[in-house]
Amino acid sequence: MKLATLCYIIDKEHNKTLMLHRVKKENDYHEGKWNGLGGKFEDGESPEDCVIREIKEEAGLNLISPMMRGFIAFPLFDGIEDWHVFVFTADNFTGELIDSKEGNLEWIPSDKITGLNLWDGDKIFLEWLNQEKFFSAKFVYEKGKFINYKVNFY
Repeated sequence: MKLATLCYIIDKEHNKTLMLHRVKKENDYHEGKWNGLGGKFEDGESPEDCVIREIKEEAGLNLISPMMRGFIAFPLFDGIEDWHVFVFTADNFTGELIDSKEGNLEWIPSDKITGLNLWDGDKIFLEWLNQEKFFSAKFVYEKGKFINYKVNFY
């Protein structure tokens, strides 16, 4: 099982969200997709530690008080093992964007994100990020194809 974080960084003033277009790494399972930012936990990290470190490494930004919005289980997402992902939003940060080795970073108008080449499940849970309730979900994919999901709100 892999533990990871996923963060959607929001520029409230311009109503844009920072997205990562996965086009730089060879043999990238996410090749061509647009994703939020984040990545795998390192030993000893909390979800907050992980998301802050990952955003600094991937985008050069220092998050201030990221907000955990939910948790998603992806059973056998890559065909090998389960992924458990803590989902965050952040609208308070400092720093300047860097050239990410993961892909191309771009500020996308928030109302245009679901029109990007996203994973099918992302189009569902992105709507939950603006709710007051915490969500816990399971998204099932088989060989990269979305099958179904279950969700609870708290």
